[in-house]
Amino acid sequence: MPIEAIEPQRLYLQISAQLRKLIVDGEFAVGSRLPSERDLAVQLGVSRPSLREALIALEVEGYIEVRMGSGIYVCPPAPREGQIDLSSEEGPLELIRAREMIEGEVAYAAARNAGREHIEAIEEAFQLMIAHTDAGINPLEADRLFHIRLAEATGNSVLVGLVTQLFDARLGPLFKRLHSHFDSKVVWYEAIDEHALVIQALRERNPDKARAAMRRHMDISFTRYSANLILKYGTREKRAAAEAGDAKVAGASPQRKRAPAKLAAAKPRGRAARKLPA
Repeated sequence: MPIEAIEPQRLYLQISAQLRKLIVDGEFAVGSRLPSERDLAVQLGVSRPSLREALIALEVEGYIEVRMGSGIYVCPPAPREGQIDLSSEEGPLELIRAREMIEGEVAYAAARNAGREHIEAIEEAFQLMIAHTDAGINPLEADRLFHIRLAEATGNSVLVGLVTQLFDARLGPLFKRLHSHFDSKVVWYEAIDEHALVIQALRERNPDKARAAMRRHMDISFTRYSANLILKYGTREKRAAAEAGDAKVAGASPQRKRAPAKLAAAKPRGRAARKLPA
């Protein structure tokens, strides 16, 4: 039998494997509540982000359930057939850090190389994000379009492909499940403000400012997805303002441009057509 190289396993998979074994062996009984993320991270000797990715993996596999305002509980054993194979999935928080490094430089290059038509195309995607968020429609497709058009403004087709690949990785089961815990109008209004700073830097043809704005956006995203899983994201005031349509209080600055009527009426296709959760 030939010797095969041993490939290093992603850290979140190692953590989830250990927790899964403890659950299967009965160390964490069905129906019991797991220790807090902070306590688990200390006991396992790992970072909170890596533990968060492991818990999301266990949730996708059906071993645990996140209950809002209560805690994380052990579920009854799920049937093995039909379980999702996560062995090739990237960790969502690692993915955000990778995007921060790469898309920061993409924004820098875009600010240097973008033509007027590129900036107008990026502005259009940005306005579509606003229109869909205001309408209570998930603006994920408009967000994707924004980042791809920003990459197109660099004039480098390899970067366009890489940005597209990295963005689409968030459509996998791990990132989708993590995002589901935070998906709200408050989050999207905050993201609009973060994108607005990138737009401003492009208008000013300021590469350093564009890079800093994109890195800031990704860093805030990382912090946002690292927030407490069992608590609603955002203050009560921001959540109420978002549902009432008060974008300024919900998280978006008054300086942002309102979407033109023709964009506000636009309807997304595919995944973005679903309504945002309350």
